[in-house]
Amino acid sequence: MVTPTPPLLRRPNDPPLLLLTSLASGPKHGYALLKDVQGFAGVTLSPGTLYGALTRLEEQGLIEPVASDERRRPYRITASGVAALREVTNEMRRLSKVSAARLRLVGGAA
Repeated sequence: MVTPTPPLLRRPNDPPLLLLTSLASGPKHGYALLKDVQGFAGVTLSPGTLYGALTRLEEQGLIEPVASDERRRPYRITASGVAALREVTNEMRRLSKVSAARLRLVGGAA
């Protein structure tokens, strides 16, 4: 049985998915998240998009703030966030395999 993907994690360029992917490598504050996402995905998030997505992810329990002595507020992925990221990654992998197989049927490179 396939469980439904959380509503915020539907497209590969969705900010919540990109942020969870970034946080999977360790805690980061907003600017570090922006730079990391730009580096691995080539996507530039606006500050409004970034902080809106962080708020929603925190409300869903997928990330949590980390105590800091600085002005910047770092976040880390939670166990629920890891599970959600794993689920959407597996879903994308399944879709990619089906797409590649169907492309081979029509003579396209996969």
